[in-house]
Amino acid sequence: MQFWQTSRFRIALDQPRVMGIVNVTPDSFSDGGRHYASTRSAIQHCETLVDEGAAILDIGGESTRPGIAPVPLEEERSRVVPVVREALRPGVPVSVDTYKPELMREVLELGADIVNDIWGLRQPGAEEAVAAHPACGVCIMHMHGEPRTMQRSPLEGDPVPPVLAFLRERSQALRARGVAADRIARDPGIGFGKTVAQNFALLGRQRELAGDGYVMLAGWSRKSSLGTVSGLPVNERVPASVAAALLAVDRGAHVVRVHDVRETVAALKVWQAMQSACGEQAGRTT
Repeated sequence: MQFWQTSRFRIALDQPRVMGIVNVTPDSFSDGGRHYASTRSAIQHCETLVDEGAAILDIGGESTRPGIAPVPLEEERSRVVPVVREALRPGVPVSVDTYKPELMREVLELGADIVNDIWGLRQPGAEEAVAAHPACGVCIMHMHGEPRTMQRSPLEGDPVPPVLAFLRERSQALRARGVAADRIARDPGIGFGKTVAQNFALLGRQRELAGDGYVMLAGWSRKSSLGTVSGLPVNERVPASVAAALLAVDRGAHVVRVHDVRETVAALKVWQAMQSACGEQAGRTT
């Protein structure tokens, strides 16, 4: 059985795990800052996601939608740190979505389990912040360009080779700093500097990205590519998001990062029932 080692938990990946998104930003593309009003409202959302079946909570204080300006460190810190303190209490792994090494160090000192970095630890000091911790998990993501401009000049050509090369290089850089392989998850970065066709190519060929033995995380929830193919606005993309999550799991994703936890968990139970039944049938015929 494969595991994802994190600060407090060794997460078993014998079944797909759902990571619930907790945006504490006023300008999220997906939920319009609904959980930004107070720490209490954010924690209530955390509790709801856990009740719905989230195995991991992912807390972020900076929107990464295309064209967005960076958030200053102190502002991001003021949004994230109070929520992390409270979210650590229920006993569920807590991930923090940040690329700032100062914030990484602070939340890891508080007890956060995972650093989820859209820059793949390329900011100065980020690798060191993770490597200095004895056990935290880390998710490295591929992004072409940077949030303000990534969709103006997206990646060209076949996306699989450059995405795989990047994820391998970043994984090897962490391994060289002493970070064990079972602490590392990799995310192809759906929507981050890719065209709609490239995003779906990455989904269709995801097994090529998952072949190195690392934990694979997929984040399709409510993405604009789903809106393009379905014609649905962001707040009506639950069915498309669930479909994408199922397809990602079927192609080797161990963790899916989603807004709509209850619906995704229910769909994955159906998928698991099918897998179990197929396994039992195969056992009877051999």
